[in-house]
Amino acid sequence: MPGRMGGKAVHLKNLKVMRVDVENNVLLLKGSVPGANGGMLRIFNRKG
Repeated sequence: MPGRMGGKAVHLKNLKVMRVDVENNVLLLKGSVPGANGGMLRIFNRKG
């Protein structure tokens, strides 16, 4: 059956930021992140 697949938001918990590389604008995360290589991530803090 033809149609559009994907495009849904996935929310993950318990990812840990292991290192921040300011020079290259990179975050190193520990944990499984779904999606294709080179995909876009939106990272935010939900404490509180």
